[in-house]
Amino acid sequence: MGPKWRMWIWFLMIFGGLALAVWLDLRLFRSVFLDWHFHVMSFIWGLILLYAVRRVSRNTGRTLARYGRVGRIPRFETNRLVDQGPYAHMRHPMHLGLLFFPLAFGLMAGSPCFVVCIWPLEVIFMLLMIKWVEEPEARRKFGEAYDEYAAKRPWFCLKPRCLKALWKKVEYDGGKSPLAGGCS
Repeated sequence: MGPKWRMWIWFLMIFGGLALAVWLDLRLFRSVFLDWHFHVMSFIWGLILLYAVRRVSRNTGRTLARYGRVGRIPRFETNRLVDQGPYAHMRHPMHLGLLFFPLAFGLMAGSPCFVVCIWPLEVIFMLLMIKWVEEPEARRKFGEAYDEYAAKRPWFCLKPRCLKALWKKVEYDGGKSPLAGGCS
């Protein structure tokens, strides 16, 4: 699945989900949805979460760009298996951050239905996409090297040192020295 399809899916999930959630909020949680105190607090928490998601996405994206690209290839593509930075700890660190991206928008919109009903369904959808699209794609692209990598690293790692790696900027070392350790 190409980057354009992924962008359309994100657009549909966020804005389609928000539209449905607002419609449900006006019917099920009208008093909460129209309370400006709730909106102010929800918006602040949404901004904080959006900042965190943006930082994780930026760090993991830069890691992929620095270590996963050899030669001239299309933007957003990789042709080298990355096991540096946060990818030394987990296979899908960018996705771990992106799981919270729709929640940030739901909070900023002040939508109880989005937070309670729609976001959990979107998380399940994203996890299924990782299982059915991302993992097979990586196995086709990198073969046995990916199988060995996957055997040593979980999809996600919630241990403090693994989460800390999501926040740390990765210094470029020419792609020569992968970080050791994984998430054991």
